[in-house]
Amino acid sequence: MTAEDNPGACPIVRSIEQIGSQWRLVVLHDLREEEKRFNELKRSTGASSRTLSRVLDDLQEMGFVSRRLEEDAPVATYYTLTDKGASLCPVFDEIETWADEWLAPEVEGEAEPATAD
Repeated sequence: MTAEDNPGACPIVRSIEQIGSQWRLVVLHDLREEEKRFNELKRSTGASSRTLSRVLDDLQEMGFVSRRLEEDAPVATYYTLTDKGASLCPVFDEIETWADEWLAPEVEGEAEPATAD
């Protein structure tokens, strides 16, 4: 069941359905710093051309990414975050902070963060 099937789904479920695929998150995160060309994104994300093209099309259709075509020789396509996409940057920062605390490899002799049971 998707959030579309359940209009009462919480905002987190609806959000994850928009951005939650592995490749969407990777591409959105990779575009945080600057505009990039298709081949730059391909190298930095490790995605195949087919996967990256599909993901960029999806993200553009949903309004997270904009595409700019430069027709000078050689023709180049650039991708950048829209305001909607850039608004996810603080979310990525919070997830990174959480991951640093909770997903960091255990150092011998160091205790894990306490949990509230």
